[in-house]
Amino acid sequence: MDTKRVLIAVAAFGLVAGAISAQEKAQDKKTPAAPAEAMPPLPQPGPEHQVLKDDVGTWDATVEAFMPPGAPPSVSKGTETNRITGGGLWLVSDFKSEFMDQPFEGHGVMGWDPAKKKYVGTWVDSMSTTVSQSESTYDSAKKTFTGWMEGPDETGKTVKTKAVTEVKGPDSKVFTMYRVMEGKEVPTLRITYTRRK
Repeated sequence: MDTKRVLIAVAAFGLVAGAISAQEKAQDKKTPAAPAEAMPPLPQPGPEHQVLKDDVGTWDATVEAFMPPGAPPSVSKGTETNRITGGGLWLVSDFKSEFMDQPFEGHGVMGWDPAKKKYVGTWVDSMSTTVSQSESTYDSAKKTFTGWMEGPDETGKTVKTKAVTEVKGPDSKVFTMYRVMEGKEVPTLRITYTRRK
């Protein structure tokens, strides 16, 4: 008698479980599965990136270092090679020259930050173990980038300097760094570039 009751109970449980399972399957067929979260579209280059593309190529550089300020500059030669990467979003620069009779090598990355509405960049070189950062705006009428660069100076102290790049023509540009001394902006570095043909 007890065995019969157990068998009846198991059979009843099986019928109920089967009915529930069938009902769930029917509901699954009626209700489409929730779509996976859509991935946002990848960023695409815009008009702000054109000025970065215009910088692509190899440039011969004349470097003038004004140290100390007011003294005649020390002059050296260098080369900068620029390319676009990251799907057209970033300009990568490799710079080589000599500084104080020592080989100098630098590497920069620059792009457009749509949240800040500014050009942002980083810079590392063979004279420092610290990454420098920059922000600038571009005046299309004057063809000039104006902003700041924050990083170590020649003593290792972190300083914020004004940085200006003037595009003189399709194959000519001038980069100048300024430091405020006694209330005046004084140039500390000037690099004049000519693009190789």
